[in-house]
Amino acid sequence: MDKAGLLKGELIGLNVKVLGKNIEGRIIDETKNMLMIEQDLKKKKIIKSSNEFEVEFKNQKVKIDGKLLVGRCEERIKKIW
Repeated sequence: MDKAGLLKGELIGLNVKVLGKNIEGRIIDETKNMLMIEQDLKKKKIIKSSNEFEVEFKNQKVKIDGKLLVGRCEERIKKIW
């Protein structure tokens, strides 16, 4: 699976698991440095740069270093191209 497709796409609405932590849910918001994840009707703010994530993307689970997610969606697209 090419991670570039995930990095240049919208993260909001995707299911995610924070590896090494007991946090799993749906991404409901994104800022430059954080993801907001809804888990059991609770909202959790997770710092991107200090975590590794497993994201469900196009019916596959993709592991990705949070450092690659830092920045707004439009900034990540510029980094790739």
